[in-house]
Amino acid sequence: MSDLLSEKQIKRLRNLLNEAETNLAAAKELVFSMLGDEEMPERTAPEEVAGKVIEGVFDGQSMHDADGKSYPVPANYASKSKLVEGDIMKLTIADDGSFIYKQIGPVARRQVIGTLVQHDGAYYVEVQGKEYRVLLASVTFFHLNIGSQVSVVVPEDNRDAEWAAVEAAL
Repeated sequence: MSDLLSEKQIKRLRNLLNEAETNLAAAKELVFSMLGDEEMPERTAPEEVAGKVIEGVFDGQSMHDADGKSYPVPANYASKSKLVEGDIMKLTIADDGSFIYKQIGPVARRQVIGTLVQHDGAYYVEVQGKEYRVLLASVTFFHLNIGSQVSVVVPEDNRDAEWAAVEAAL
């Protein structure tokens, strides 16, 4: 397939898929916030599900297993769980094909305060000259606007982190 598509096209397709997943998760989060639990389908707890279990590391949007395979993490789960780069996760692929994620090894964290900015179609929180990308689901959930002061969580020991998790609007 890579012969048919250029590397640039493949990268663009991956970005479009990630954006679509993020937008879908944001829409689900909005429905959840408007209608509450009673309107959302129940999820079975991972401990009750039979299926294949995969462990991996969260990169800000996806989980990567030991073989380098990428699994997109639902943005609403990543946002609510305040996942940060380096968190260890478990993915259960249930016998019915559903994906159930669970954070099993959070990395050390630190909180910082910054300002929400947007460029290139994405949201970032600028903290002392460094920009951390944040999920659209978090921006939507916290009703943030460009220029909002935001508390975010970043990995304590990873100064090269590209992503942050929104803790709260200030």
